[in-house]
Amino acid sequence: MIGLFARYFQKLPKKSRAIVLTCLYGVVAGVVAVAFHKSIQFVFNHTIAQFATLSTKSFLLGSLATMLSTSLLVGWLLQHCSKEASGSGIPQLKIAFWSDFGQIPWRVTWVKFVAGVLSIGGGASMGREGPSVQLASGVASNLAGILGEPKQNRRHAAASGAAAGLAAAFNTPLAAITFVLEEIVQDLNSRFLGSVLLASVIGAFAVHFLAEKNPALEIFAVGAPDWTIYLLTPLVATTASLVGVMFQRFSLSLRASCKRWNKVPGWLTPALGSLIAWAIGAWVFLYTRNTTGQGHLGVFGVGYEDLNAALTGPFDWRIAVLLLVGKLIATICCYGMGGCGGIFSPTLFLGGMTGVVLTGVFGLFVDLSTEAQITLAVVGMSACLGAVVRAPVTGILIVFEMTNEFYLVPALMLGALISSAVSKRLLKDNFYEAILEQDGYQLEQVIPPRDLKTWQQLPVSAIANFSPVVIEPL
Repeated sequence: MIGLFARYFQKLPKKSRAIVLTCLYGVVAGVVAVAFHKSIQFVFNHTIAQFATLSTKSFLLGSLATMLSTSLLVGWLLQHCSKEASGSGIPQLKIAFWSDFGQIPWRVTWVKFVAGVLSIGGGASMGREGPSVQLASGVASNLAGILGEPKQNRRHAAASGAAAGLAAAFNTPLAAITFVLEEIVQDLNSRFLGSVLLASVIGAFAVHFLAEKNPALEIFAVGAPDWTIYLLTPLVATTASLVGVMFQRFSLSLRASCKRWNKVPGWLTPALGSLIAWAIGAWVFLYTRNTTGQGHLGVFGVGYEDLNAALTGPFDWRIAVLLLVGKLIATICCYGMGGCGGIFSPTLFLGGMTGVVLTGVFGLFVDLSTEAQITLAVVGMSACLGAVVRAPVTGILIVFEMTNEFYLVPALMLGALISSAVSKRLLKDNFYEAILEQDGYQLEQVIPPRDLKTWQQLPVSAIANFSPVVIEPL
């Protein structure tokens, strides 16, 4: 049946087939991304969040058992089924896109889904957006194969699926377009622009139909910022960028160290990271519950509940300090020790809490309102994400679309400018490219240059074929 449909499908005119294919990629990728998020939320709500409503002993035992069991399962899956499914998946997607025409094995896709749900839903301090991109791209790539598309056409599917997946993950279709073009395709004028745009819109429709139409994060209406906030914006953006730089350096350093651990089995290291994250998260939760009457679970999982609280009303900056430090250490351990999850959500969380902390500190000297706290938290989110990913347009758009607050755009632009400068000053590459280099890839041999000068400076060895196909004489 599928073969018959594929043969009929291939008879369509080329342009019509491309449009229909893009729509199919967008629908399937968007549905899979929504299913991924719903599964994570279901697991988290029925484990960590449920245990948080019980006694201290029940919470400690239940959360520990959950994080250890899920992380051990994740470690086994990654070690024995697909090592390419570890981490956020964006670096692996870039390699597949440029080195293998966008072909992503089905094995990587299903392992990413299962391991991501277990890891993030089980409380590991990691994000869901990066895995959604790799997962959605993999589903689209495999769908292209089922429909009879040749391997050399899989980049179209991979790019379209990635855009639809990110649009569904954040409910941010514009940011999905710019991220795929900035980070994966690395060309805003690419021939994939039309496909990426269409798939992103369809991914947004999928999340609107299956989940919700509201922005990913709630925010209190702040109105136009005053000049006091604009004067504080550079300080917040610089500090949040430094937090992002610290996160990248320590995460990659720990990741490199774990690769050299010969005495510890590879399947066990994610459990060690989760154990550290559990200890930190449990302490923060119990401490805040005992001192304020309300426990904060922000260190566990995605952490959007506490981030939403900081964006919708007054938030104690001293609690934000605990969440900032706890989330930073927990995410470094979970990612650096080989867990399955992304960095988008953690960097947004870290940046937001940095803004809340600095607002509290500044508030000791000047009078700052709740609107100022929210604005500076949003600036911190954009700056921290921009410093790590180093995609400034995406950093601006993704936070704007997540909050749906137009008045914040000028402050976001200023923060993105500062974060880009800080990141380029202190880091050689962005997070994803640094991982590829750590894994032994030479970027100039993987991603083609985009300008004549770079081509001229490229060594011949970067494009030479050392295994030529030789035809023997007749």
